[in-house]
Amino acid sequence: MIILGLDPGLGTTGWGVIRAEGNRLTHVANGRIATDAKLELGARLVVLHDALASLLAQYAPQTAAVEEVFVNKNPQSTLKLGQARGVVLLGAARAGIEVGEYAARLVKKAVVGTGTAEKAQVHAMVSRLLPGVTIDGPDAADALAIAICHAHHLGTARRLG
Repeated sequence: MIILGLDPGLGTTGWGVIRAEGNRLTHVANGRIATDAKLELGARLVVLHDALASLLAQYAPQTAAVEEVFVNKNPQSTLKLGQARGVVLLGAARAGIEVGEYAARLVKKAVVGTGTAEKAQVHAMVSRLLPGVTIDGPDAADALAIAICHAHHLGTARRLG
């Protein structure tokens, strides 16, 4: 099964693609979708949409996962994050892909073993779980962690179902 993990953001959306075969996870690809802060909001959302559509076409994932929205101290930042997240959810839905949503604490717990892990710990564990991977920055590391979390939850659901 090919899984696309997404860490949405208006400025940078991290993405990571993994393959899950039973309990075995392998890295396929990862990267970042960056939007130009000089563009108006609608144009930035179009850039995000088009790049996501290209990823969906290139990697043809069977499922995807995103991080749930957390509330920032800055309501404007939370709103922009929500708009980027909406584009990501819509893009996956239009491609006919179900999307799992996970709280950041759950992703950290699934990958590191504790919900209070620091970003560096998540990055290090993603590197361990996907040997040989070159990670394209912290947003891509988070996206890969989200994909790994989703793979674990899908595997548990298959065993329990």
